[in-house]
Amino acid sequence: MIDIIDATKVYDNGVKGINGLSLFIEQGEFVFIVGSSGSGKSTLVRLLLREIEATEGSIIVDGQDLSALKRRDMPYYRRKLGVVFQDFRLLRNKTVFENVAFAMQIVEATHREIRRTVPQVLNLVGLSRKARSYPDQLSGGEQQRTALARAIVNSPPLLIADEPTGNLDPGTAWEIMTLLEDINDRGTTVVVATHAKEIVDNMQKRVVALRNGVIMSDEEMGGYNDEI
Repeated sequence: MIDIIDATKVYDNGVKGINGLSLFIEQGEFVFIVGSSGSGKSTLVRLLLREIEATEGSIIVDGQDLSALKRRDMPYYRRKLGVVFQDFRLLRNKTVFENVAFAMQIVEATHREIRRTVPQVLNLVGLSRKARSYPDQLSGGEQQRTALARAIVNSPPLLIADEPTGNLDPGTAWEIMTLLEDINDRGTTVVVATHAKEIVDNMQKRVVALRNGVIMSDEEMGGYNDEI
């Protein structure tokens, strides 16, 4: 699913976001990317989203070499991705239903497909009764559930979550992580960049720890090492 080979990203100020990083993630895995601020987590996420390009090395996602990706192909590549951010990024003037439907409209789904699929996804994330609500009428957890529904409504093979619990209380954070685990159980590859030590320690998934843009450890059933 993801094959990163000797990838380095050097920013214009000379800082290396990642440095000679190699990482392979199989289809269907659930992987935490952890590390302190400046460790390279955000750089790695942005590279996978193709918001930035690697200076050296190669990054292949679902068979697509991102260095060979042309601008006109970007929308097609991003259709393969579900993305969840810490700050939700919902459209404030649209209801929950409309926010999720918008992701389907972008890929030119039919009205019939939208009417059938969106209620199913809202039911999956426990928001069936909030379909007509607007973001400012929702709790933080409900907003993140909406963002999660939007991310998975097109059945992407890969879901990337960047600090998805950063703005949530502990109980709500666990609910979101349980949903991510359920989505993974359905076959979606899930990559979560996070600082949430308790969640990482308790979920016992594969943990890739970064420091200064380098992988310091990669454990199949790992925890959050405070020394990394």
